[in-house]
This record gives sequence, C-alpha cells and structure tokens, in this order.
Amino acid sequence: MLKFVKGHMESIDNVAIYPMISLVIFFAFFVALGWWVFSAKKAYIKKVSRIPLED
Repeated sequence: MLKFVKGHMESIDNVAIYPMISLVIFFAFFVALGWWVFSAKKAYIKKVSRIPLED
C-alpha cells in the first residue's frame, strides 16, 4: 500500500512543499496557542474553569 501511495505522490510536481506547509501551520498554531495561554487573564481562566461545576 505504501508503494502505491508513494508512486502517486512522486508524480505530483513540487510535492515536497506540502510537508513544509504542514509543519509551518502546526508550529504557528501551537505558538499562537502558547501565547494565548500565557497572556490570558487569570479572572477569565477562573471563570471558564468553573463552568463545568455550575448547574
């Protein structure tokens, strides 16, 4: 099965760019998420953490 997929992927021009694009999107998402986590206000975090406990 891997040979089947590999054969088709090799026939696509500039296929090497897709893993790089995926890596950049993955990295940017987690950098943005990390920035949001460290910059979020403590009051907001406490408010959101209480939501599952409310009736």
